Amino acid sequence: MNNILVSGAASGIGAATARLFHARGWRVGLLDVDEKALAALAAELGGAWHAPLDVVDAAAVKAALADFCAQGGGQLRLLFNGAGILRTGAFADIELEQHTRLVQINVLGVLNLCHAAYPYLKVTPEAQVINMGSASALYGVPQLASYSASKFAVRGLTEALELEWREHGIRVGDLMPPFVNTPMVRSQTQRPPVMRRLGVRLEAEQIAEAAWMQAHASTVHRPVGLQFGLLFSLGQITPGWINRLLMAWLSRP
Repeated sequence: MNNILVSGAASGIGAATARLFHARGWRVGLLDVDEKALAALAAELGGAWHAPLDVVDAAAVKAALADFCAQGGGQLRLLFNGAGILRTGAFADIELEQHTRLVQINVLGVLNLCHAAYPYLKVTPEAQVINMGSASALYGVPQLASYSASKFAVRGLTEALELEWREHGIRVGDLMPPFVNTPMVRSQTQRPPVMRRLGVRLEAEQIAEAAWMQAHASTVHRPVGLQFGLLFSLGQITPGWINRLLMAWLSRP
């Protein structure tokens, strides 16, 4: 049986992804800091393996990977790095500690999980990593500065590991949606102009379906949604200054 380990599994995209893969016959492992919501989802999914986890804690990440993969014969078919947080607003108005915590979870958390998962991925046929990227990794987004920067880091790591781990048969890719209707997005009291103009048009279940498609493909970057798909394709062929002008226009007051 294929197995998938999902970080950030207690709500939003992570929960939708766990539900979808479980429904389609995969053995699911759940990781999240929200113990109560995590336990509820595990019960919903027939007693799925789960562990409360702060992805910034490298030792705890390593222990969780060892426990989950031991129940799968030491193998891991798919690591889904869904854990992440968001802070919107003017960069200087957000406390430095909040920027730091965001980068720790969104970047260091992915590094920790990928590093701990590598020995199990390496010995698993068709092993794969799917990182939760973002449309904000196309061009830096005003009032999402540190979040955007964190997703550029995820994009760079994805591209590097896709090449580096190819020799081991490990596929690495990311999903790049624009704004998704999740508790994380809904909790933001300040909506940047780009969010208001592009709208929140996607649901978590659509991202889960994209993850399912990615799990059966070799694509490196998977833009999600027609709107951003067109922007992403345009961004690959246009000069950087055009992308800058487009972002400036979308972010105007």
